Amino acid sequence: MSRTLRALIIVLLTASCGGGGNYSAPRELDNACAILRERPHYTRAFRAAERKWGVPMHVQMATIYQESKFVGNARTPFRYTLGVIPMGRQSSAFGYSQALDGTWDEYLAETGNRRAKRDDIRDATDFMGWYMAQSNRSLGLSMRDARNHYLAYHEGRTGYRRGSYNSKAWLVRVAGEVDTRAALYEAQLASCRAAR
Repeated sequence: MSRTLRALIIVLLTASCGGGGNYSAPRELDNACAILRERPHYTRAFRAAERKWGVPMHVQMATIYQESKFVGNARTPFRYTLGVIPMGRQSSAFGYSQALDGTWDEYLAETGNRRAKRDDIRDATDFMGWYMAQSNRSLGLSMRDARNHYLAYHEGRTGYRRGSYNSKAWLVRVAGEVDTRAALYEAQLASCRAAR
């Protein structure tokens, strides 16, 4: 077998082993039905998390929109010293849900889901459901309350309990946008065949 053919086979096998996922965002992010039509596996992931943890589909979708715009391998931007020297990323947040390393490790340990990946929509929605279910239990947040779940998600439950978001007008504004988007998605999903 020639070297070229052998190299081509190795490249094809490597690409087929899961490393070549489609991490790009769906085309119409303002239309929940269009998102689900374009990515039917999202529907299965959202429904599974809804059944398991009780977090409605529209709340999950609005939170993922805010966190990553549905980009599976999203990362925070780099920090720079003197404007040019890269000093690492702003945080360890990664994937659809922008889960931090420490919180993700806690999720893996508590759920036993050791093979979960932050860039897999099913695992990301399961993580989000797990986190919001804990916020529901410890903070008493309604599962339909996208605004306050987002604040607890962003600030952590301890920060939320302390009201740390009250000194962050930008975050309160963003949480309001998440709530508005959740209401939009909920209305769209009500008449959407792709959501069934």
